[in-house]
Amino acid sequence: MSAIHLTSKNFESEAVRADTPVLIDFFAAWCGPCKMLSPIIEKIAAEHPEIKVCKVDIDEEPSLAERFGVMSVPTLAVMKNGEVVRTSAGFRPEAAVLALLQD
Repeated sequence: MSAIHLTSKNFESEAVRADTPVLIDFFAAWCGPCKMLSPIIEKIAAEHPEIKVCKVDIDEEPSLAERFGVMSVPTLAVMKNGEVVRTSAGFRPEAAVLALLQD
């Protein structure tokens, strides 16, 4: 499965009401580290069906970026039961991204 692109219209249904952990990648098309992280995010989406993987383009959805207090990209947020439980800013290798999802 590929990452789901979140918008202000589908955010509640896809992220807040998800019954699985949600990994959200806040990115920008012009961001070098975001481009490096993107294949890792897509790989996690493909290999881990137990995780809902989502992406938010901060230039297209500034209200979502503001809601999460995103000050730099890439920023990753992990949501469980509709609440943010962990965030991380900057590029992370795959193992570090998966570690964010651990309890």
